[in-house]
Amino acid sequence: MRLLLIASAVGLSQQLGAVPASTARVQRSRSAAPRAVEAHRGALRSRLVGIGSAAPDTVVTNEQLSSVVETSDDWISQRTGIRQRHLLAPGEGLSTLAARAAQKALESSGVDAASVELVVLATSSPDDLFGDAAHVAREVGATGAVAFDLTAACSGFLFGVTTASQFLHTGAYKTALVIGADALSRWVDWSDRNTCVLFGDGAGAVVLQAAVDGEGEEGVLGFALHSNGAGRPDLCLGYAGAERPLASVASVTTGTYAPISMVGKEVYKFATSRVPEVVGEALENAGVTADEVDWLLLHQANIRIMETVAKKLKIPMSKVINNLDEYGNTSAGSIPLALDAAVRAGKVKKGDVIAMAGFGAGLSWGSAVVRWG
Repeated sequence: MRLLLIASAVGLSQQLGAVPASTARVQRSRSAAPRAVEAHRGALRSRLVGIGSAAPDTVVTNEQLSSVVETSDDWISQRTGIRQRHLLAPGEGLSTLAARAAQKALESSGVDAASVELVVLATSSPDDLFGDAAHVAREVGATGAVAFDLTAACSGFLFGVTTASQFLHTGAYKTALVIGADALSRWVDWSDRNTCVLFGDGAGAVVLQAAVDGEGEEGVLGFALHSNGAGRPDLCLGYAGAERPLASVASVTTGTYAPISMVGKEVYKFATSRVPEVVGEALENAGVTADEVDWLLLHQANIRIMETVAKKLKIPMSKVINNLDEYGNTSAGSIPLALDAAVRAGKVKKGDVIAMAGFGAGLSWGSAVVRWG
C-alpha cells in the first residue's frame, strides 16, 4: 500500500510540474557532469580518426622455434603462412603493450587523451584478471574515461569497435578509444607444434569519434556479429584447477588455466564457412557490394583460411591485407595491427572501403565495413 501511495504521489507531482527530490538529485548530477549528452541533429555514426600498433621487441623465427619443438620453417610457413612472431619478454606486460598502441593511435588522431570518454580493451590475456582497461586508460592520460575489458578472443577487436560505436551512435559519448591486444604466448604449450607455432603477441588501437550523417562519408558503415557456444571445445583456454578441501563441509577449486587447445580441422571448417557469410551480412547492412570493397582485412590466423575466404567472396588476394608472416596470430591484436601497417605503408587511402572480419574462440565471429577517413 505504501508503494502505491508513493507512486501516486510521484505521478501527481509530475502532472503538476513538480520534480521529486530523487529526480532532482539525478538531474543536478547529470547537469554537473563534465560530458553531458548534447542534442544532435541527424543520425550519429562513428568515424575512425586515428590508429596505432605495438609489438614486443623479441622476435622468434621459425628456424629458432625448430630448436625447441619438432618442426621446421617449411612445415610452418607452408601450412600457416607464418615465418616469425613477436613475444613478450619476462617482466613485460600486456597492459604496457596496449598502452603503447593506444598512445600511437591518439597521436595519429590529434585527439587529447583527456577528451576520451570511453576506453574498450579487447583482450583474453590481461595482466590482471579483473581487467586492464582502466590501468591502460590511466597510462595514456584518459583518466576521465569509462574503461572496461571485453573478451571475445580473436573476434575481440571487431566486437570492441561495434560496441563503442553504439555508444557514439546514441550520443552517449563523443570520443572512444578501442584497443585489441593479446599475449597468448603466456598460454601456449611450447611442446605442442600444432599450436605453439601459431601465436604471437601484439596490440593495435583506433580512436573513434561521433559524426553526424552528412558530414563526410567516412566511418563504420555496417556490421554483423555472431556467436555459438556449441563450438567451444574446438578452441579453448580452459581452467585447470584442483580440488582443495577447506573444511569438513566445503571444498574449493584452485589453480590456473591449461594451455590453449585447438581442433585445427574444425576451426578451419568453421572459419571458411562462417566468415564469408558474415562479411556478406555486413556488406548488405552497409549497402556496399563486394565489388566496391577496396580491401579485405581478415583476422590474421592462417593463410589458407584467408585464401579460401577471399575466393568465396570473389575478392582477389591482391586486395587482402596480410602481415601474418611477420606477426603470426596475435588474436584481438591482429586486425588493428595489420590495418595500421597498411595505413603507414600508404596502401589504405582516404575513402577506401575496408571489409574487416574476425573469428575465434567462443565460437565467435563478426564483420564490420568501414570507409577510411
